[in-house]
Amino acid sequence: MADQNLLTSPLHDAHLDLGATMAPFGGWQMPIQYSGGGVIAEHSAVRNAVGVFDVSHLGKATVTGPGAAAFVNRCLSADLDKITAGQAQYTLCCNDSGGVIDDLIAYLVSDSEVFLVPNAANTAAVVAALQAAATAEGDAALAITDRHREYGVLAVQGPRSADVLAAVGLPTELDYMSWVDAEFDGRPVRVCRTGYTGEHGYELLPAWDVTRPLWDALLAAAGPLGGQAAGLGARDTLRTEMGYPLHGQDLSPEISPVQARAGWAVGWKKEAFFGRDALQAEKAAGPARTLRGLLALDKGVLRPHQQVLGADGNPVGETTSGTFSPTLTKGIALALIDTAAEVQDGAELVVDVRGRALRVQVVKPPFVASHVR
Repeated sequence: MADQNLLTSPLHDAHLDLGATMAPFGGWQMPIQYSGGGVIAEHSAVRNAVGVFDVSHLGKATVTGPGAAAFVNRCLSADLDKITAGQAQYTLCCNDSGGVIDDLIAYLVSDSEVFLVPNAANTAAVVAALQAAATAEGDAALAITDRHREYGVLAVQGPRSADVLAAVGLPTELDYMSWVDAEFDGRPVRVCRTGYTGEHGYELLPAWDVTRPLWDALLAAAGPLGGQAAGLGARDTLRTEMGYPLHGQDLSPEISPVQARAGWAVGWKKEAFFGRDALQAEKAAGPARTLRGLLALDKGVLRPHQQVLGADGNPVGETTSGTFSPTLTKGIALALIDTAAEVQDGAELVVDVRGRALRVQVVKPPFVASHVR
């Protein structure tokens, strides 16, 4: 039975029918894995064929009105002027100290409309930050609207993802980070060539009440191709293999994009965005710590918040994400490592795993090859 304090996706009953293990995530009850193989089987399906994810817990918000795109560009980190209508962009909503309130995807619809997809737990904070900025600018014509439960979000990821979309009549010929409005069963669906797995894939934004029939059609098309439903457990192992950050672990209000090596998502030449002065100063001075990849040399599973030790046994950092890589069959992690320790790629460190010293090698993510493009 669902926790009455948790929100549920439009596919909640469908997950239960598939024998999903449900758990709280970002204020929602979401599927972690399904019966019939679990995380490793779902992970492998995405790497080798196709997986279909329900990520309807992700937030949705719109910024509309005259100058909406220019306003968003003055607030969020990435340079929205570098894309055109019909494209999407990974960007960050930062605080005054340069920490990250959230990382999100911005869909540029027009000069007067931007559609945002933040993380579930941070949607209200992003909307509030943008509303406060609009109020401070005295722009009453802008509308910043939380539309969290108006749309579902489905991710179709893997080398056979285009075949699945084609089978249900959705467009597939899109450049990476481009999107188009299409139809399924006569109802609008926004289709974007993006994802969070490192594989060729798409994210779909159907209306809330269209999500279930679309999900059923996608699974019916995926099955004969070796695909299956995939839960948030596989989503986490897949994104960790790619070195993609998870907000709340690898990015946070205390972990800046400079520290997380996400400076590529910052428009450094822009005159304004949240946290600009602090980030410019940190970039110029150099961060006190940076996010690095760790590959286990011994048997063992790495987890967040484990102490990382140097060759002399002294602490040099802490893991932020950690898991078992089904692709490599080894433990992998992301960790914030002190810059002063002067740790080089290829160096051997030790992670304290419940009192046991587990040897790791410092590597540059991704841990496996990317096929997103």
